[in-house]
This record gives sequence, C-alpha cells and structure tokens, in this order.
Amino acid sequence: MKMLKAIVRPEMADTIADALAEAGFSSMTKINAFGRGKQNGIMFGAIHYDELPKTILMLVVEDEAVNEVLKIIKYKAYTGNFGDGKVFITAVERVMTVRTGETGL
Repeated sequence: MKMLKAIVRPEMADTIADALAEAGFSSMTKINAFGRGKQNGIMFGAIHYDELPKTILMLVVEDEAVNEVLKIIKYKAYTGNFGDGKVFITAVERVMTVRTGETGL
C-alpha cells in the first residue's frame, strides 16, 4: 500500500477529488493549508505573498493503483504554471480502522 499526499491549488481540489471518485478512489482526506514552493511565494507589483493557499489531498491505495492515481492528479491539476503542485508517495506498513480494529484497506 502507498499513501499519496498531493499538494494542489485549492480551485483544482474538487475537480481532482471528483475524477478520483469516478475512477473508484473515493476515500480521501482534504486539508486546507498554506505554503510555498521553489518560487518562494509570488510578487504582485510591490506586494510579496510569502505563502499561498493550497489543498492537501491524502489517500491510501494499493501499489498497483499508484500510477493511475498519479495520472488522474496530473491531468486534473495541470495549468502549466508554477504552483500546480507536488505529489509525495510513501509506503504504508499497516492500516487499522479505529471503530472495528480491522486491519487493511
């Protein structure tokens, strides 16, 4: 199993979530956040915005599904501009449901 944490533009988050749900990946967590990437914020005239709003989408999928999820996120998040986002992929050792104690997805 892998956990994907996609940091994306807030205005793209619902489109990405809908596309993932249509493909069968409906379980996810959305987190509103602020941050900056390599460009260190953005300048509008004399005003520097150090941190910009972002949305983090977190989901855990089977190893075989990672490429499909990445493809959906890349396609739906892409604008071609700085700040389109990043996806971090990490291994998940174990999952447990709090209510039932059941393990696994």
